[in-house]
Amino acid sequence: MFTGIIQTTGSISDIESKGDDSRFVFNTGQMKLSDMAIGDSISVNGVCLSIIEKEENSFSADLSKETLSLTTFSNLQKGVRINLEKAMMLSDRINGHMVSGHIDGVGKVVAKVDEARSIKYTIAFPVELSKFISKKGSISVDGVSLTVNDKVSDEGNNTFDVNIIPHTIFETIFSEYEIDTKVNIEVDQIARYLDQLISNQ
Repeated sequence: MFTGIIQTTGSISDIESKGDDSRFVFNTGQMKLSDMAIGDSISVNGVCLSIIEKEENSFSADLSKETLSLTTFSNLQKGVRINLEKAMMLSDRINGHMVSGHIDGVGKVVAKVDEARSIKYTIAFPVELSKFISKKGSISVDGVSLTVNDKVSDEGNNTFDVNIIPHTIFETIFSEYEIDTKVNIEVDQIARYLDQLISNQ
């Protein structure tokens, strides 16, 4: 479980294809891994991965065919910057919102507009996620906990807006987003579970 507060950015240092699966090696930059063990969870661009090998500032993780097909990892290459967050502890203060690291869909940046000192990003999302996304609700984009400013959902046009403040731009990979950049989306867990409960009645 994560909070959606990115702790640092790193990069992909190697990708090794293993049939339909891939092994990724991640450089964690300023993030030290001395407090983490093999098997621990870490969020990379919002995807919960398990550490299978580690050094002081790098770790390896295996990504299955399923994970590659449902996330942006199938399009990422060596050298690309990534968002990183270690799994939360029960004693941690939750400054973002509860994020599971299980991606619900891949979105795409379709607009980017300066608004005062922040930048408003408009992100297109898969239509099947529409019922889980609401104005002023929580959403995770590449692991970043955000608040939805506005949402449009009609035939052929399913988008939401988020405003990114300078601190978040500087501390995450949002600074590198351009039109058509693909992003991992995780909807609010409460909305997801409420829908399941209602559907089962």
